[in-house]
Amino acid sequence: MSEETKAPASATAPAGQAGKYEEDAIYQDGKIVARVLGVEVRSSSSEVHFDEVNDSELLMLPEECEFQKYRLIVKRIEYASRIDKTAPHKGRVLRGVVAEILGYREQ
Repeated sequence: MSEETKAPASATAPAGQAGKYEEDAIYQDGKIVARVLGVEVRSSSSEVHFDEVNDSELLMLPEECEFQKYRLIVKRIEYASRIDKTAPHKGRVLRGVVAEILGYREQ
């Protein structure tokens, strides 16, 4: 990954949650609604690409969400599965997820 596409590692926390924000989590309404693996931020196209989003039953897809310092909305999903038989502990699994960067979270 080039420097331009690396996910920022800076500590960014939702207001009032300093120190509690998790870098591999997607949030909605201040709550963790999914976990991610394989993140690539493409600032040139204002997109974040996730290899996998798991444990995502609570993620409301048509609604805005937060990941690290970004406000996002999911635009495309290549593959979705209610239960991954090889890893049932992951819950609903989404693969090849592309989210549009809408802006930055209030800090």
